[in-house]
Amino acid sequence: MKPRILYTKPSITELEVRYAADAAANGWGDRCYEYISRFEGLFRQYLGVQYAIATSSCTGALHMGMAALGIGIGDEVIMADTNWIATASPIVHLGAKPIFVDILPDSWCIDPDLVEQAITPRTKAIVAVHLYGNLCDMDRLLAIGTKYGIPVIEDAAEAVGSVYHGRRAGSMGVFGAFSFHGTKTLTTGEGGMFVTNNPELYDHVLTLSNHGRSRRQTKQFWPDMVGFKYKMSNIQAAIGCAQMERIEELVNRKREILAYYRERLEKLIGVAGMNPEPEDTINGAWMPTVIFSEKSGVTLEKLQDAFAAENIDARVFFWPLSSFSMFKNEENNIIAWNIFKRSINLPSYHEISEHELSRVIEVIVAIKRSCHG
Repeated sequence: MKPRILYTKPSITELEVRYAADAAANGWGDRCYEYISRFEGLFRQYLGVQYAIATSSCTGALHMGMAALGIGIGDEVIMADTNWIATASPIVHLGAKPIFVDILPDSWCIDPDLVEQAITPRTKAIVAVHLYGNLCDMDRLLAIGTKYGIPVIEDAAEAVGSVYHGRRAGSMGVFGAFSFHGTKTLTTGEGGMFVTNNPELYDHVLTLSNHGRSRRQTKQFWPDMVGFKYKMSNIQAAIGCAQMERIEELVNRKREILAYYRERLEKLIGVAGMNPEPEDTINGAWMPTVIFSEKSGVTLEKLQDAFAAENIDARVFFWPLSSFSMFKNEENNIIAWNIFKRSINLPSYHEISEHELSRVIEVIVAIKRSCHG
C-alpha cells in the first residue's frame, strides 16, 4: 500500500518543543500566566486589535462572547447553513435559535442578501464564518448590522492569515473568535482566542472566563456572576508563542500549497471552482477545496472511494447544518444542500511534498477522466 497522506497536521519545530518544555518545567506559581499573557499580546499585535483572551477553544470564545452580548432564550442568531456545528452549538446552549441561510456560490460563505431577509425583531446577532479561509463580504454584512442595530460576530476559526481590504479576518466584527485546534494553520493542540476592540465587552468576557470573578474584585474567590471555565493552559500558550513567531512562514506555506493546487486543477474541465481570492483580499488558505460542476458527474462518494483507494485522507465538505436531526430542515438553502455532494477538501499540511501533492492531483484528474469517459 502507498504511504498515507494526511489531510492536515501541525508544523511543530524545536522552538515549540523548547517553549513547551520551559512552561512545563518552570511555568508555575508566579509564572503560571507568563506564556498566556505573551501569546495574547503577540496575537493582538498580529491582528491589530486592542484586546485578546486566550481560551480553551474557539467554541468557548464564541460562547462567552455571545453570552456577554446578552444572547439568550427566544433570541435568533443568523448564520450560514454550511458550517461546522461548533458555530451553532453556543447559540443553542444559550437558549437562542440559529437561523440558517444559504451561502454564496463562489465564496461558500453566508449570503448577505439572505441575511437581511432573515432579520426579525428577535434577531440578536449575525455570525460571519470565514469558511476554509475564504472571506465573507464584510462590507455588506457590517452595513446590514449598522442599518438594523445588530452586532456582527466573526467566526475566524479557519481564517488565520486571511485579510479583507487591509483588515485581518476576526478584527472587524463586534468580536472575533479563532481556533488553534491541531488541524489549524496555527495550533496550540486545542485552544482558541477571543478578540475585540470593545473595552466593555472585553471586560465582561474576561470576567466570564474566570468563573465570573472580576479583575477589579478585591475579595479572594469572590465571583460577581456565574461564569465559565474556558481558559487556555500556560503550556498550550507556550506552543502558541512559538507558532506566532513563525506565523508568516506558516501562512505563506499554506498559500503556496493552495496556489500549487489551483494552478493545476482550476482549469480542468468539470472543476467549478476552488478557494477564491477576490481583489484586495488575501486568502489564508487553511483548507484547499475543489468544487465540481453538477454536469461533471463527479460525486462525493466517487471522490471518497478514489482517495481511499490511494490511501489519501481527503476530507468531506461540511454538510448543511439544517440536514442534522437536531435542527429544522431547510432544503430551500439550495446551494448549501447541493455543493457538498460534489466537493472535497484536499490535503494541505505544511510539510506535504511535491510528490504527495502530485498524488492528490492525479486522483482528481483520474476521477474527472472516468466521469467524462
